[in-house]
Amino acid sequence: MDNMDNLFNPSLAAALMKLDPDDGEQIMEYFKTHALLSREKALLQASVREQKKLLVENAKLKKDIEQLRGQLQEKQKRRTAKALASQAPPSLSINSAPSSSVTHRTSLAEAAAAMTANLHLSSSSSHEGKDRQSRRRRGERKARPTSDPLSLGVESQIDPSRLDLRVGRILNIRRHPLAEAMSVQQVDVGENVPRTVVSRLGEKTQLDKMQGSMAVLLCNVKASKMRGVASQGRLLCCSASENCVELLVPPSGSSPGDRVTFLSYPGEPDRELQSKQRVWELLQPDLKVDCRGVANYKGCGFEVKGKGLCRAPTLTSCTIR
Repeated sequence: MDNMDNLFNPSLAAALMKLDPDDGEQIMEYFKTHALLSREKALLQASVREQKKLLVENAKLKKDIEQLRGQLQEKQKRRTAKALASQAPPSLSINSAPSSSVTHRTSLAEAAAAMTANLHLSSSSSHEGKDRQSRRRRGERKARPTSDPLSLGVESQIDPSRLDLRVGRILNIRRHPLAEAMSVQQVDVGENVPRTVVSRLGEKTQLDKMQGSMAVLLCNVKASKMRGVASQGRLLCCSASENCVELLVPPSGSSPGDRVTFLSYPGEPDRELQSKQRVWELLQPDLKVDCRGVANYKGCGFEVKGKGLCRAPTLTSCTIR
């Protein structure tokens, strides 16, 4: 950091211009670029170490969850076997002979009654199964118990690999005709036709400075109209407050269409995020910018492979929306 401060020292720049008036400015730009690349490399190496540590911890947690699930399923099997055993008809004793034919007929009647009860139980369970299927056909749902052991792995399916995040270039930007706080952008994400995106950047944002800049776009949200203008994506912004908003910036050297991925969460994104599953709403609280200005999800950085990490231009320790 001290080296960076020295590079941006005006006295050093003036000294270089005095020593070499022709190439002093180019030398200064070279030093600045080299220092920025060195800092990006150091941050990336630190992030990789943290991500490897998280991978080991995640593997251990998955193993523990599988063991707990196996124990719960085994316990449920024992309970089911115990319940079936308690419903079995009483066995007839071989050693103690019946005293009369009446006693023998009584025991046979009791066994028949027990068998009839079991038949009623099985038929009622089959009727419940048919009712469940008919509810599904009608679109109705039955509330699942919160203590269902088979639902332990549902939350693990909500991770950032389901987000289709891509690098985009803002080709042009203008105010929304019906909302002063909104703006409309044409964004190139490496497709044949640019995408129209409606964003809420705030009334104080200087839109003319954003034209031509690089950004990160969520591409697999469902297209929807916002005040009459169809939006085909979502620009990711860093926000410290309602009036302090700036675009999330991909690493230098990124091109429109480059994927933004997460080392600890491999996988292909959804074709389209379903609103009923609320994937974005569940992930968004953990999308943050850390104290170094690096965008991350639970400590795992937003990464363009081979090019670096996504960052906030000036903000730190803030949310991503």
